[in-house]
Amino acid sequence: FPLAAGSWEDGADVATVHGRQHYRLIHWSRADAELTYRRFFAVNELAGLRVELVTVRTRGDVDPTPLAELDPELAEAMSGELARQRDTLEMIASENFVPASVLQSQGSVLTNKYAEGYPGRRYYGGCAEVDKAEELAIERCKALLDADHANVQPHSGASANQAVYGAFLQPGEKILAMSLPHGGHLTHGTKVSFSGKWFDAIHYGVHPETENIDYDEVERLAKEHRPKVICAGGSAIPRLIDFERFRTIADEVGAIFWVDAAHFIGLVAGKAIPSPVPHADVVTFTTHKVLRGPRSGALVCREEHAKALDKAVFPMMQGGPQMHTIAAKAVNFKECATPEYAAYASAVIENCQALAARLQEHGIRPTTGGTDTHLTLLDLQGVGVTGADAEARCDAAGITLNKNAIPNDPQKPSIASGIRVGTPCVTTQGMGVEQMTTIADLIHEAVTAGDADPEHEVSRRVRSQVTELVEAFPAYPR
Repeated sequence: FPLAAGSWEDGADVATVHGRQHYRLIHWSRADAELTYRRFFAVNELAGLRVELVTVRTRGDVDPTPLAELDPELAEAMSGELARQRDTLEMIASENFVPASVLQSQGSVLTNKYAEGYPGRRYYGGCAEVDKAEELAIERCKALLDADHANVQPHSGASANQAVYGAFLQPGEKILAMSLPHGGHLTHGTKVSFSGKWFDAIHYGVHPETENIDYDEVERLAKEHRPKVICAGGSAIPRLIDFERFRTIADEVGAIFWVDAAHFIGLVAGKAIPSPVPHADVVTFTTHKVLRGPRSGALVCREEHAKALDKAVFPMMQGGPQMHTIAAKAVNFKECATPEYAAYASAVIENCQALAARLQEHGIRPTTGGTDTHLTLLDLQGVGVTGADAEARCDAAGITLNKNAIPNDPQKPSIASGIRVGTPCVTTQGMGVEQMTTIADLIHEAVTAGDADPEHEVSRRVRSQVTELVEAFPAYPR
């Protein structure tokens, strides 16, 4: 494991290294295949570590060389990324800081196991233990979301979405989904995606006045085109979605109702917003973002669709599942069922609403007039700055966010007229409404008076205040 210089104190039983289990090599003999090491394991997430001396016999061809020695260039990149996450304000709506339990699960020996198939029905032997891990993930996911059936094998949200196409559509058949420029997603029928190349996608958008989903347009297009599938959800929708209205429209035209809940499923899990599960035939989602789990995907569905969707995940779209990631999903779902997580989900929304309101005071307009979720989509035309320039200026000042198209954007997507800002990370760090006011002030200053040069006066001034915030509310304690 990569260890920072000075992170080990001679004669000390406690070290301040972070991550999974850590080992300090004392003796290695290739000839007698004996390895002696000190084993450090967490007693307080990513902070205090306890030590014990262990001697084991191992294969003579096992190389225990620490990563920092084996591949210093890679270790440097990993350490640099940890430093970046610690030292900046992470405001990207689709990111979060996972707990030690997720890191430990993903770095476990379950990565070694091939397990094509499903629990009890594998194409490989030796799957008894990984079956337990997957069964835990399935049952916890179903309980968390009150669903009939869960599949936890998708490698990503896009993989879960592929399974929906595989289960319900033939190439060339119609799907009705939200337009990408209005807040949808690449996998909802854009021409650069498999979904737009292989299927006939019709897109709805937002109402020109409210900037919220135009439900009348959804109904009109559904009746006109009679799609096989209707999709709700996207990547830049700050308001709640009327799932009941979508269900009614889908029933009127005999369509499957699919909800892509990748962005907001964590808020659903925390009971902070209404759930799509009672209304949808299938709900796909990612397990990172607000959910604060591993970078992966999953889906839940009605029992009548379970067989078709399971076959679409495997063997149609994927081969062997990533058992280490499934283990991380299992522990993540357990965490999300706690009262502490429910409080976190509510705080994410409260923080985002406070952030959006303060930015509006500065003349940076939230589309739809505000937010009900973890993200706010901001129109920068009023301050005369493009999304690309705002992203670069904030980056120079230690604030990470992303440019984003707004509805009816006059700019091309690579420039954009807006930025998308979210509060999952800063809420995980323990920040509240008071800090959101400060962050909004810093974003405004960086966007309107800053520069893409990190040495610019404004960049340096904002970055110094960012440092004060992240030191008071650390992502991963040093």
